[in-house]
Amino acid sequence: MLHDLTAGIVGRLLLAAILGGAVGLERELSHKPSGIRTNMLISLGAALFTVMSYEMAGTFTGDHTRIAAQIVTGIGFIGAGVVIHERGTIIGITSAATIFTVAAIGMAAGAGFPVTATFAALVVLAALVFIGHFEYRFGLHAELMNFRVTGAGTELIESVRKVIDDLGLVTHRWTTHRSDEGLMVEFESELTLPQQRDLMSRLGALHARSEARPARPVTAL
Repeated sequence: MLHDLTAGIVGRLLLAAILGGAVGLERELSHKPSGIRTNMLISLGAALFTVMSYEMAGTFTGDHTRIAAQIVTGIGFIGAGVVIHERGTIIGITSAATIFTVAAIGMAAGAGFPVTATFAALVVLAALVFIGHFEYRFGLHAELMNFRVTGAGTELIESVRKVIDDLGLVTHRWTTHRSDEGLMVEFESELTLPQQRDLMSRLGALHARSEARPARPVTAL
């Protein structure tokens, strides 16, 4: 029997799936862990729970928001799953925030607010695509970089540490070892493009050879 499946419910669920899939497509193209299927299912699930919450409360005389209210708590577990602790830094925060927002979009669609849900999805896409591009274009996004400073003399270590302390940078994986060219100091730090330029300029003043390279593949937000 399909008497419980109305055109209105079908429309809400399909809209939630489409909007979630649109956001997921951007995440997929950016090679992020939460892609099309993940975001589509999250949005669809949130919409279905919202519809069920309203319909069951009407049938059994209960609180219309009881089930839907638990979505906010439950979605946090999924968001936590895409946050990764790597080399002393936290990555995946943007994807986790996207999942949280996609669930809200699904709830809006399930609650019968199609215009609100669509507008929210467009804002999310604009933030992910255009603001992300803006951050990379102007070097505002912090990136985990690997630095190598090679020079002569044991005072090189203290000189490099002083430069880092003066800039207020946090470093990870600090190592020192001898090479054919002298003493090598290697470390990693997460910093913006202007900070990278400032650091390389100060390291260059130490009369040592300085190198910088991404510590992991560069991807969009």
